Amino acid sequence: MIQSLRIARLPSALGITSRRMMSTKLEPLFDRVLVKKIEAEAQTKGGIMLPENQTKTHNGTVVAVGSGARSRDGDFYKPVLKAGDKVMLPEYGGNKVDVNGETHYVYRESDIIGRWS
Repeated sequence: MIQSLRIARLPSALGITSRRMMSTKLEPLFDRVLVKKIEAEAQTKGGIMLPENQTKTHNGTVVAVGSGARSRDGDFYKPVLKAGDKVMLPEYGGNKVDVNGETHYVYRESDIIGRWS
């Protein structure tokens, strides 16, 4: 009976730990890039509401970049992107991550389609 009470309390203790982890800064590793998607407008300037399928965005801003991919020799390839770059994202992919209450996505640098200039 006592053991079952300890098991019941375990998830709440883990919940506190995970909340603390979410408030920290996420630093991507290797060739990963942390991106915040740019929210598309749901309404035109004239006041016309756009359907949901047209409000999906495939653009974002790079928040953080990893150190770069590794070669077979163990050297690092310098990343092409840097924080602050505006990028075009693929329609599908990326891992959704919650950092400080905001939704970000982690992509491999090679999965990002292009950089806006």
